[in-house]
Amino acid sequence: MEFIELAKARRSATNFQTNIKITVNELRDIFEAVKNHPSSYNLQTTHYYVVTSEEKKAKVKEASFGQHKTYSASATIIVCGNKEGYKEAPHLYEGMKILGIIDECEYNRTIELINNLFENNPKFVEEDNIRNACLSAMLFMLSAKDKGWDTCPMHVQNAEEIKKIYGIPEHHQPILMIPIGKMTTHNIRPRGYRKPVGEFVHFID
Repeated sequence: MEFIELAKARRSATNFQTNIKITVNELRDIFEAVKNHPSSYNLQTTHYYVVTSEEKKAKVKEASFGQHKTYSASATIIVCGNKEGYKEAPHLYEGMKILGIIDECEYNRTIELINNLFENNPKFVEEDNIRNACLSAMLFMLSAKDKGWDTCPMHVQNAEEIKKIYGIPEHHQPILMIPIGKMTTHNIRPRGYRKPVGEFVHFID
């Protein structure tokens, strides 16, 4: 699918066909594209938690105040940001140093800069996690559509209960919920009004 066609074809599913299964391998294929998403300092702090079982999805639906699409979807995914992701910087940059892409001095400066930005700065960490997760999630939804799957980005309701259901550790911050499956084909609403480019792009002389 050409990119412009893909961008137009992706839309938020209002509901999903029931009893449509998605395999781990199919999900892995979708995520293969997602690993290329941009992230600040290439820290790749976004994590995905996936449930496909009927039992787990029923619990997610209950915790999400009865939103049916969280259950009818083939899988319901929580997108999280790692509050301690900056601590992985030495490991992530080590390969570049070994390959000679950066020298020891640049390596040390980069690690120091990252630590100064993120350490003891929870507000910045939270905001950065949101930025990175949204970039990653958009690529996930486009990749899913390219493979023939539909998605719907949602708020994470009742986050503490959701964390228990998914076994999400304390240092992972839930940011988005994304059910994925095959959208129901009846009663599809027309796409809502889309602003023309002139209404949201501002060219500055």
